[in-house]
Amino acid sequence: MTPASLSLLLMRLRPQVERNSVALNEPWPRYVLFFSISDGKKTAETVTVTGADFSNVWRMGARRIRRAASARKMTGKWLRVDWVEHAEETTWGALQQRLQATKRNYFRYGLSLDRSFRHAFLETELNANAMLYGGGKISHAVLNAGNFRRYASIRHKLTDIDFPDDGRVYLFSSAGAFAASQPADVYRLHGAGPNAGRRDIEKLTADHVRELIRSGSDYLATQVGPEGRFCYGWHPCFDRPISAYNSLRHASTLYAMLEAWEVTREAALKAAIDRALDYLTERLIKTVQTETGTTAFLVDQNAEIKLGGNAVCLLALVKYSELTGTDRYLELLEQLATGIVSMQDPETGKFDHVLNYPSLSVKEAFRIIYYDGEAAFGLMRLYGLTGDARWLAAVEKAFAYFIDAEHWKAHDHWLSYCVNELTRYRPKEAYYQFGIRNFAGHLDFVINRITTFPTLLELMMAAHRMIARLREEPDHRHLRDIIDLNTFYHALNTRAHYLLNGHFWPEMAMFFANPARIVGSFFIRHHAFRVRIDDVEHYLSGFVAYLKYLEEQGACPLAGADNKMAGERVYEGTP
Repeated sequence: MTPASLSLLLMRLRPQVERNSVALNEPWPRYVLFFSISDGKKTAETVTVTGADFSNVWRMGARRIRRAASARKMTGKWLRVDWVEHAEETTWGALQQRLQATKRNYFRYGLSLDRSFRHAFLETELNANAMLYGGGKISHAVLNAGNFRRYASIRHKLTDIDFPDDGRVYLFSSAGAFAASQPADVYRLHGAGPNAGRRDIEKLTADHVRELIRSGSDYLATQVGPEGRFCYGWHPCFDRPISAYNSLRHASTLYAMLEAWEVTREAALKAAIDRALDYLTERLIKTVQTETGTTAFLVDQNAEIKLGGNAVCLLALVKYSELTGTDRYLELLEQLATGIVSMQDPETGKFDHVLNYPSLSVKEAFRIIYYDGEAAFGLMRLYGLTGDARWLAAVEKAFAYFIDAEHWKAHDHWLSYCVNELTRYRPKEAYYQFGIRNFAGHLDFVINRITTFPTLLELMMAAHRMIARLREEPDHRHLRDIIDLNTFYHALNTRAHYLLNGHFWPEMAMFFANPARIVGSFFIRHHAFRVRIDDVEHYLSGFVAYLKYLEEQGACPLAGADNKMAGERVYEGTP
């Protein structure tokens, strides 16, 4: 970072920091500021500065962060300044108990090893370096001594740290401000709570959502290699690739990319879609000759044919056909749909979930309820493209089974998509009742769930489409009247806002091992901030639908359709 560009960022940030920073009472230093800088490629360099006078603390911090930038040869991008708002003394033993009552990666406080904040760590530093993460088998936060010592040696040159139960440690909450070289905006960052550390967006606008769609889909485009295969995912704390692969998620991610391309029309995204689509149709989908003709199946790892795999292939290929006007894939679409129907019991409507390839023998009659909703939704989308009555008949047969089996109890987003699509063509009361039951009784969960759970927004958006259509059907308006629309739309908007906590904003990405790899993507916090193509997929699909909702709201507001952020949730504990 050049001295001039850093000076400009410091100048832009100072008024925000000076206006909002908190003066602490004794025994703490009066002002505690953390200056963090990154060029967008390397993990942030952070320095801590304390003192009794804000102006002196700021000057000292500016001088030290300039030295740090020069030493790291950083060439300009992101600057963040955090200030401590509250501090408390505790012991390592008491902290461990507190961690046990906190969901992993949801501890939102910083820690200092001393009262003077000489050796302190921001919440973002703790989480980005997995210092309080014990692995996927431990549901709560836990002190990871190895990772803690590793980063302490990097940050503070500490080579020997012990964590005795009666030893003192200091917790603090902080807020902050962030500035980037481009665009030239300054953002206030949330303080303590579930939104801690990311920019404060009081109300989501269509422009905000378009930018989230653009950045998430741009990320996915960069993950498609020259041959069309995805980089499946990353563990960003240590910049490690996820080596597994999943053909179903290849296809479903492609579908979300097409939804995003419909919004952005970005050329690079379309090129990536074409490569991934060729890989899907030429490498991952296999045809099988049966007594009744040619069928096609998506073949996944371990020579498995998954019902949901064929379904998401339908979704991707139908969407591509609609957006481009091509009829190139009609034959393949029929073969894939025939494969799905071959997995359905003609009497009960129940689907088998997993077959062996190439024998087509049943491997698992049931694996996960998602497959049922995906299969029915895929067939409905193909029916919408071709009008072939076979696919609608298969879905109605499946829904008779779904209703009898009370599948609505799963609150599955795929079933929400499907019942919305089905009621477009078959507006039967039983189908609408299923769709309502699929979200009714689940709204408190949608509002309060601590994890971002992006499929909840998909569930709500598909339900919204169905509810909106009920207004136009006099015979079914009594069903709409039983829905608490205020609570429904409060839940929908609350979940959309909460998904902002799963976006890798630059002010968060800068603390991870390779910021350039992950910035603009979406993550799953309780899986150590995992970024996987299907994680990004579900955020994108939800936000694409939410964008349409926001655009509709401008012309035709619905009852209860508030776009306000819900009050702060309880973020400690393990829901």
